[in-house]
Amino acid sequence: MFVRPPIERTREGDFRLRLSDGERELLRALAGELLGLLDADREDPALRRLFPPAYEGDEESEAEYRRLTHDELQEGRREALLLLAETTGRDRLTAEELDAWLRALTDLRLALGTRLDVTEEVYVREIDPSEPEAYELSVFAYLSWLQEQAVEAATPPGA
Repeated sequence: MFVRPPIERTREGDFRLRLSDGERELLRALAGELLGLLDADREDPALRRLFPPAYEGDEESEAEYRRLTHDELQEGRREALLLLAETTGRDRLTAEELDAWLRALTDLRLALGTRLDVTEEVYVREIDPSEPEAYELSVFAYLSWLQEQAVEAATPPGA
């Protein structure tokens, strides 16, 4: 049985979305949660993963780097997450919108993966439904799969 991918390049060069209502709602909710986290405590491990230090062990250089780049990096993340939330209900995306989706999916995976302390082992084993974090691990797996599908759709034919 042939199943169409959830994100597919069209002949016109844009991208068709085939997501269920539940998937669309999940993506909107996750984007909203991460947007809220961006305004939270900078010491949150998930935020540290999104904004890793550039100068490990050099506090002065690190402080200057943060002063110069943090707001711009945070705004870029915010814009991608807002666009994801705003466009989940649509059936088509432009190439620029799909790029923002990829950035938002990456950030969602990084934040959730940090919270779950995801390791390589997670990728090779079945998720046991009785695990306390089974739902969250399933969401992480779904985000990973959707990101892979988006990358495949964005890759030019023949590349």
